[in-house]
Amino acid sequence: MFNILTLNKISKNGLDRLDSALFTCGDAIENPDAILVRSASMHEMELSENTVAIARAGAGVNNIPIPACSDKGVVVFNTPGANANAVKELVICSLFLASRKVAASLDWCKTLKGEGENVGKLVEKGKSNFAGPEILGKTLGIVGLGAIGALVAESAKALGMTVIAYDPFAAGKTDIKLVELDEIFAQSDYITLHAPLNDGTRGMINAESLAKMKDGVRILNFARGELVASKDIIDALASGKAGAYVTDFPTDEQLGVDGVTAIPHLGASTPESEENCAMMAADEVAGYLLKGEIKNSVNLPNTCLAESFAVRTCFIHKENADDFAVKAENAAKAAGANVSAIFTANKKDMGYTVIDTDKEFDTAVEGAIKVRVIK
Repeated sequence: MFNILTLNKISKNGLDRLDSALFTCGDAIENPDAILVRSASMHEMELSENTVAIARAGAGVNNIPIPACSDKGVVVFNTPGANANAVKELVICSLFLASRKVAASLDWCKTLKGEGENVGKLVEKGKSNFAGPEILGKTLGIVGLGAIGALVAESAKALGMTVIAYDPFAAGKTDIKLVELDEIFAQSDYITLHAPLNDGTRGMINAESLAKMKDGVRILNFARGELVASKDIIDALASGKAGAYVTDFPTDEQLGVDGVTAIPHLGASTPESEENCAMMAADEVAGYLLKGEIKNSVNLPNTCLAESFAVRTCFIHKENADDFAVKAENAAKAAGANVSAIFTANKKDMGYTVIDTDKEFDTAVEGAIKVRVIK
C-alpha cells in the first residue's frame, strides 16, 4: 500500500485513478510515498525519507524546491499540456480585452447607476473613451511555442491574425513563421508571453525591449509575472509606448494603473483543466511507484521500460548514466542475477538507471542517491 499526501484539493476524477487497493490518499498523511500538489508552496516543507515522488497538477513548478528534491532522489513531475486549452481560451479573450478596453468600459458603466433615463445619452457620449482596434489583420508575436503557445497560434490564425513566433526549440516542428526575438518586438501589434521563467527570461519585457516595439503595442502575460519588469511596463503605458498590458499575475503597483487589465491567475481555473491536470499527475505517480516509469519529470529523464518484469531495481544518481549502468549491472551479475533489461539515461546532471532481473541483488552501488526495488 502506497500513501499519497495531497497538499491542495485534487480533483476526485484524478484521485479515482489511484486504485484504493493500492493507494491511500489524504491531506493528513504522514511519511507519504508521494505528494500531489497544485499551488501550495513546498519550499519550507521538510520531506519525509519515504517520499520518492512529487507531482504538480499543473505546468509550473516554482512552488517546489527542485534542487533539494534532486539531491534527495525525489522525482518531480508536472503536467504539461493538461491546462493548455484553458489558458489558450483566456489568452484569446484577452486579445479582445486589450483591444477594446472592455474591462474599463464595464467599470465605467457601473458609475451610471442611478442616472435613470439619462443612461442612454451618457453611454453614447462616453463610449468613445473605450474605442479600440479590431484584431483582424494585426500581427501577433508569440514568445514560446509550447503546448499553450501553439494552441494560441492556431486560434489567432483562425481569427485572421498574422502570427509570428520566437522559440529556439521549435525549428522544424511547426508551420508558424519563426523569427528572432527582436523581430517579434519590432513587428508585433500584440505580444503574448508563453516562455518559462529562468535567468535568461526574467524581465525580458523591460525598457530596452519596449523601446524596440511599435508604439501602442499590447502585451499579454499568462506565463509568469516576473517575465515583465513592472516599473517599465507601467512607464510604457503612461507614455503611450504600450497600449495595454493584460496580466494573469498582477502586482500591487500594477493594480488600478490605466491600461493594465489585471486577472487573478485564472488561466487554468476551469473544471476541465483541473481534472486533466489531476488525472495526469495521478497517472505519473502511479506509474513511478508501481513500475518505476518516468514521464514528464522536470528533473529526471523519461523512460522506456518493459511492461513485465520479475524484479526491477531503480537507481537515481548523478554519475554519467552509462558508467553507472556498468557498475549496477556488475553488481547484479556478481549476485548471480540474470539481467533481462537495462535502461539508463541522464537529464542534465541527474541520472536514472533501471535494471530488470530474475532476483534481488545487493543495491549498495557507489554513487546511488536513491534506490527502489519493485517486485
